[in-house]
Amino acid sequence: METEIAELTADRVPAVVELCRRALDLPEDAAEAPDVVDALWTRAAVDRPVVALGAYRGADLVGVLVCSVSARDARLGHVDLVAVDPAHRRRGVGRALLSSAERILTGLGAAEVLLAGNPPYYAWPGIDVRYTPAVCAALALGYQQDRTAWNMTADLSYDDSPALRPTETAEARLAGRGVTVRRAGATDLPALAEFARSTFGGVWDAELAGSVGREGAGCHLAERDGEVLGFAAYGSSRPSWFGPMGTAPAAEGSGIGGVLLRRCLRDQQAAGVPAAQIGWVGPVAFYSGSAGARIERVFFLYRRTLGS
Repeated sequence: METEIAELTADRVPAVVELCRRALDLPEDAAEAPDVVDALWTRAAVDRPVVALGAYRGADLVGVLVCSVSARDARLGHVDLVAVDPAHRRRGVGRALLSSAERILTGLGAAEVLLAGNPPYYAWPGIDVRYTPAVCAALALGYQQDRTAWNMTADLSYDDSPALRPTETAEARLAGRGVTVRRAGATDLPALAEFARSTFGGVWDAELAGSVGREGAGCHLAERDGEVLGFAAYGSSRPSWFGPMGTAPAAEGSGIGGVLLRRCLRDQQAAGVPAAQIGWVGPVAFYSGSAGARIERVFFLYRRTLGS
């Protein structure tokens, strides 16, 4: 039976979620399938071109792919999600989906395709190395690995976890220096976004917009005399994921970062998250020391020039 590829409409979201629950092999990914599909397809479409493709064998949906164009550079296309029903793997379904996505992204003006996260809406930095068939497929289709990224895991499954150490003493010490630490609300978003843009660049302002005041997400900030000194957020794309987080260079080493981090992690534990994923980590030593986090998920990021 041949595989047919068709563009999916929004009414197919429940079917795509159900397929992802079966097709995402890692339990932590399958458990968050509704959030992943919502972030990559529904919410991402607000600020960038997004296309969802379905692979059919007869009437059965056996594979799905979500791709998008970078909001920062229209020459870059991203494959954000590929999932193939386990019963239909190794039959060319993934290859057919990816070939169709490449043609669509070319038509949208992309010159390169990245198998990598497209912030601010992403579910993974790249391909988790434990999805070995996906790594093999990327190489077979001519994609070249150009980066490696990793997440750190903070264990929230028991109350004495280093990730849940109390922050009250540190907050009192900061208060003595005129620094207030509190939960961010909707009225704080303009100042937070400006601080993120001017201090760090990138798309953290958009990720903050996806965290502040949204169910299953949140943000904490530190300020002095109305000036933002740092923030930490969680849940922008997935409930179990922490980030982004940033502290003003002049306030580094003050203890603000550790306080903001653990306040967020306590929120996530209260929401029933047993382990937080600190995504696309830079400062490994900070997260290890502040929350006992460990490097766990490793991702390969791939790219290919279209037409090559």
